Amino acid sequence: MKRCLIIYNPESGKKQFVHHLPYVTNRISEAGYDVSVVATERPKHAIHLAKEACNQIYDLLIISGGDGTLHECINGVAGSEYKPKIGYIPSGTACDLASTLRIPKKVDKALDIILTGVPVKMDVAKSNNGYFIYVTAIGTYVDISYVTDSKLKKYFGYFAYLLTGIKEFFTIPMMKTKIIHDNGTFRGYFSLIMVVNSKKVAGFNIVNKPVLDDGKVDVVLYKYIPLLNNLIYFISFVLSPKILPGVYKFRTSRLKIYTDHHHKWNTDGEESNSGNLNIHVQKQAIEIIVKENIKNKYFKEVKHEKESN
Repeated sequence: MKRCLIIYNPESGKKQFVHHLPYVTNRISEAGYDVSVVATERPKHAIHLAKEACNQIYDLLIISGGDGTLHECINGVAGSEYKPKIGYIPSGTACDLASTLRIPKKVDKALDIILTGVPVKMDVAKSNNGYFIYVTAIGTYVDISYVTDSKLKKYFGYFAYLLTGIKEFFTIPMMKTKIIHDNGTFRGYFSLIMVVNSKKVAGFNIVNKPVLDDGKVDVVLYKYIPLLNNLIYFISFVLSPKILPGVYKFRTSRLKIYTDHHHKWNTDGEESNSGNLNIHVQKQAIEIIVKENIKNKYFKEVKHEKESN
C-alpha cells in the first residue's frame, strides 16, 4: 500500500485545519494510501518532519500551513536523496505560492487537486540562508509578514498586513548594492531587492509570466529614488506594467548579492539572516501536484517535452 504523511501547522491562519482532518484522512485513505498525521510543535519542526518523510520513503507528503510551513518542509525535502510527491493545502494568511499555482484554501478543493492533479518538477533556490521556494527579499516592506502581530492576522487576515505596511510607508531604506549574475553585474542604490520564483509576492503580481522549472529565478530591483519610491511601488504592484523606469528585471541561474543594508532578509515570508547572499537555482528539485492547466502555464520544460514528442 502507498503511504502518505500529512504535516500540518495547528497555529496557521485561523487554526481551522485540525477540524478538517477526519475528512482529509478519509479521502486519502479511500484513494489507496496508508495515512499518518503529525502536527508541528515549534519553529523549524517541519524541517525535521519533512526529512523523516524522505528517510521513511513516503510516497506522498501533504503539507497544510502558510508560506512559513511550506518553506520549512521544502528545506527538509530539497536536500534529501529521495523526495516524495508534495500536495499542498494552504491554510495561512497570504499563501503566495498557492495563489500562483491556483491552489485554493478550501480544503476540499485543494484535496481535489492532490488526488486528481498532475505532479510537476519545480525549481528551488538555495542560498547561504537555506532553501527558498518562491522569494527572498530585502528592503522596503519585506518584514511585514513576520512583524505583523499574529492576533491581528488571525482576526483581520490579509488586511493586517496592510495596517503594518502603512507604518513603513515613510521609512524607505537606501541600500548600496552590487549584484553579480549570469550575464554581468548591477551596481547602485536600491530600496527593494527581490529574487522571485513565483508570480505573486505579498499578494501582488510581481512577475507577469514566471517559468518555474527552467533552472532560473527572476530578479527584480527597485532603484532608490527620493520621494518617488512609494509611487513606483504602487504602479509596479497594482498596475504591473512590463516596463517601468527605476525598476530592473532579469533572469539568472546564479547570483551573488553584496549589500551594506543591516536589515534581515525575508525568505518565503520568514525572517532570515542579514548580510550578503550567494544564490544558485536547483533545477526541478521537488515534485508538487497542480492542475493540468497550471502545468501548461508555468512549467516550460514540460511544454517543450510535449512539443518535441
